[in-house]
Order: sequence, then C-alpha cells, then structure tokens
Amino acid sequence: MPPEGSLAQEFVQFAVESGVLRFGQFKTKAGRMSPYFFNAGLFDDGAKLGRLAQFYARALLAEEQRSGLAFDMIFGPAYKGIPLAAAVAIELARLGRNLPFAYNRKEAKDHGEGGTLVGAPLKGRVLIVDDVMSAGTAVRESIALIQAAGATPHAVAIALDRQEKATENGIDVNHSAVQYVTRQLGLKVCAIARLSDLLQYLSVQSSSPSSAEVLDGQHLKDHYQSVLAYRERYGVN
Repeated sequence: MPPEGSLAQEFVQFAVESGVLRFGQFKTKAGRMSPYFFNAGLFDDGAKLGRLAQFYARALLAEEQRSGLAFDMIFGPAYKGIPLAAAVAIELARLGRNLPFAYNRKEAKDHGEGGTLVGAPLKGRVLIVDDVMSAGTAVRESIALIQAAGATPHAVAIALDRQEKATENGIDVNHSAVQYVTRQLGLKVCAIARLSDLLQYLSVQSSSPSSAEVLDGQHLKDHYQSVLAYRERYGVN
C-alpha cells in the first residue's frame, strides 16, 4: 500500500487497479512506443469517476495551501474534460467550494442557445481540467475560448504529468507540454501524479514481498525497468 498521506501514490495505485494505467507497448501521439498508457476514459462508472474527482479536489486544495492557487470557475475542454470538470465541480461543492463550470462543443450549435460554449458564463480566473497533457493543444484551444469570452485562463489541473519531451514539427524539444504551458503561457499546472510517482510506485511494489509479482503478464521489476528506460530517453526534469 502507498505511504499514508501520499496522494500521488494512492492515485497511481487506484489507476492501476482500475485498469486505467496499463503496461505494455503503446504508440503515443508523438509516434513513440511507450511502455505505459493512461486512459482516463476508462474511469467509466460512477464509483471510479467519483473517486477520481476526489483526487483532483484533494490535489487542488493541497496546491491552494502550498502556492495560493485560486480560481473562480472550472472549464472542461471537449471531450474528456467535460465529465472531469463536472465531477470535480460536484466534489468541490461537496467540500464546501461551490463553483460554476462550463465546457465547449467541438461543433458550433446553430439553434437553441447556439455557439460552442455550454454552462456558466466564462468570467474571472478559470481552471481548465483535463486528463493528461501531451502536446498542450487542448489547453491552447481552451485559452483562446476563455480569453475570447473576456475571462482569464489561470491554471490547469491534470491527472498525470508524463514528464516527457514535447515534439515540434516532429522533432523532440527539451521541454514538456506542462513546462511549455507553465513557462510560455504563464498558467499554473496542478498534477495529481507524475511519471516519477509511477516509477516510485513500481519500485516499491516490485521490491515488496507482499505485493503481486506480475502485472499485465509481466513482472513488476520488468515494468519498472522499461518505464525507467523510457524516462531516461524521453524524460525532462
């Protein structure tokens, strides 16, 4: 079991047990063969989505205490960000922080209320909620929508920071998408867990005599070595 109070380790274990974090050979958007894959779409029932929202809320409240992170509303970019934003808004309200939320459609609606935005009017400091950040495309699109509405894109919450080099025109660069969003776009990023937390989890579990030896048909030590090799090749500090 993760050390008591270790939010990131608790989350990694939850993602593994839910089948959301898998190991093997997976092709990324950048064309790399990754030894692990995180698919937030597999938080696909009420219990798992509710617990995921608890992790987001706990991470956000901890970041608020640590760095003074503050936001006035929540935005979920289509499509995966929509249920995430709704679930996080519900959990924060349960904890006494009732905030408005909104999301966008990818296709503009030409009847009814029209437009691409749904939910509360975008205003104030906006928190963007998504699952992972591979290229930062969804964040940049969200920033444009938020600014066009006269609001301020302020921060981004994600479930997992892959901590790997981004690509530009098919070429690896020396920063990650998260670092780009932080340094170039000026937004704070709150991640529940990072690749370094996944490596710590695999290291502890593979060395524990009470843990399961095999995961996804492979020994945990082998998973640790393959993820570590990937980190050494593509990782950023």
